[in-house]
Amino acid sequence: MQEAELHDLSDDADYAASQQEGSASMMRCDSGKRSSSSEPEGAEIVYLKDNVTIHPTQFASERISGRLKLIKQGSSLFMTWIPYKGQSTNARLSEKDRNLYTIRAVPFSDVRSIRRHTPALGWQYIIVVLSSGLAFPPLYFYNGGVREFLATVKQHVFLMRSGEDANVFLVNDFQNPLQRTLTSLELPRAVSIASAPSTPVSVGESTTYENEGSTDVGVRDVSASIPQYNGRQRQKIHDPARDISIQVLEKFSLVTKFARETTSQLFRETHTNDFGPFERRKSNQSTLDSSHKPSDDEEEVPIQSPVAPDPLEFDKLSLVWGKPRQPPLGLEEWVTFLDSEGRVVDSKALRKRIFYGAVQHKIRKEVWPILLGYHTYESTYAEREYKNSIKKTEYETIKSQWQSISPEQAKRFTKFRERKGLIDKDVVRTDRSLPFYDGDDNPNVNLLHDILLTYSFYNFDLGYCQGMSDLLSPILFVLEDESESFWCFVELMERLGPNFNRDQNGMHSQLFALSKLVELLDSPLHNYFKQNDCLNYFFCFRWILIQFKRELEYEKTMRLWEVLWTHYLSEHLHLYVCVAILKRYRGKIIGEQMDFDTLLKFINELSGQIDLDAILRDAEALCICAGENGAARIPPGTPPSLPVDDGLSYSQQDDEVL
Repeated sequence: MQEAELHDLSDDADYAASQQEGSASMMRCDSGKRSSSSEPEGAEIVYLKDNVTIHPTQFASERISGRLKLIKQGSSLFMTWIPYKGQSTNARLSEKDRNLYTIRAVPFSDVRSIRRHTPALGWQYIIVVLSSGLAFPPLYFYNGGVREFLATVKQHVFLMRSGEDANVFLVNDFQNPLQRTLTSLELPRAVSIASAPSTPVSVGESTTYENEGSTDVGVRDVSASIPQYNGRQRQKIHDPARDISIQVLEKFSLVTKFARETTSQLFRETHTNDFGPFERRKSNQSTLDSSHKPSDDEEEVPIQSPVAPDPLEFDKLSLVWGKPRQPPLGLEEWVTFLDSEGRVVDSKALRKRIFYGAVQHKIRKEVWPILLGYHTYESTYAEREYKNSIKKTEYETIKSQWQSISPEQAKRFTKFRERKGLIDKDVVRTDRSLPFYDGDDNPNVNLLHDILLTYSFYNFDLGYCQGMSDLLSPILFVLEDESESFWCFVELMERLGPNFNRDQNGMHSQLFALSKLVELLDSPLHNYFKQNDCLNYFFCFRWILIQFKRELEYEKTMRLWEVLWTHYLSEHLHLYVCVAILKRYRGKIIGEQMDFDTLLKFINELSGQIDLDAILRDAEALCICAGENGAARIPPGTPPSLPVDDGLSYSQQDDEVL
């Protein structure tokens, strides 16, 4: 398992060596920047590298080389990459193409991470990912210089290595953005949340191209357009993790608008799959270019608007709806799936049955541990009983670790105190309206507390985040056993753990997949979201984070979870559920011209009004209609895919609450 990330990278030999190189780079650039007549006052080049190249296609003749610069003005650091002028006469690359890839004055306050790639053969390259989730094309360093680049960045902004991937470096990640988002739960309902936009820093004007060999400094204002893979200009973006305070669990309506472009680029180690950046750009252009494109200063929209027709109306999908919803699986039918020793004879048939009908409450205690993977389908009654006894001892051992911490130790264990404090606050407001958790000094609330704190010691890297208590509550309610509830919660977090990672990559990947599914299954609705600054799909954040628990009554939540846990049609059925809900209300959303804030309020008010059976039938129909095209739009590894047994757990390194 990878060790937790440290803020200080000075113990990294690679960086220790590059520190000197970075300093040398600044010294070498110093004379150039001082002598530049076009340099804006107060700006200085702290890094300059020639022959940094973008590969728009697989053809070597179409590669575009340019100059990469890091420019410091005041306390801000900017990055530019300008292609050389007149470098190639290749007719297949127009001036427009070169303009498309030009990177102008990107402030590092808008950068989320930098991914470094060091292939066994070929050149090193980096991918710069913005706070919105968008990313620039890979920048290939033909003459080296990646270490020097990172070392220079580290001298001017807060840079830390990701604990999940040693080649990913998080920028200005002072605090866990997910935790910061969730802590706004304590805000009163009447308070209006707003983030003041950061003040743009003008760093001068730039020409379109760099003359090869020139050292002139030219950086446009940071509000200038930034080319992305989708081939469209980037508008002003605010990082959702920094510009939003959100009442995710109980008061979700208090949210500010934060983005003007889609979170639509997730980069993988290779670009040969369905998520290749250039393929995605072409797909986005062909799909969306025909839609109405409002101007940057277009503010007003009509109160009412004609609703675009739904390309997949549910009443036209009866042929693919499959079987209607069935009554829940009962005890008599349950035993028919088992042999004399308790093994599940046909796991696929069982999962299909639960998918269409869920489970009666009285047998959930036996079925849930199997659905969650704590017990295997092939296990016998005796094997399950034996495992429970062994695991109970293991649980008590882990629990004793935090129980043995003395008050004097706790004073010197900041993360333990902070994590315990969060759990103390959360458990007393989790499902207290249920008789199972109601009342003062409720022992079940104490069990909820102990399980969560024990889990924070079991998975020390991921720890505890608000929302986990909502996921544990139904499990404890069903199983009524501390140890077994803990281990089933462990299995659930193996699937949903990435939802709580500090870099929010798990949530971003699901929101991106959701946007691609809506684009596939309802392109007019997708285009409406595009025109109204809603393509981030952040209004679905709560749905995904805690699996619709705040949208449904408690019993319906358990029924939905059982259906999702079967992974019968898809391990990502929850995304099709999101699409189904949006399509159910598309007429109201488009007809009333909802902007982001109005849409978020409307989505929040759907809580308790969702017809679960109808939505599940719709989701099934959409999943079948999407077929392989839908599956291809979901990046590999998107939660809650079944975890890969590689010896690694989901980690949340260096979080401020342990």
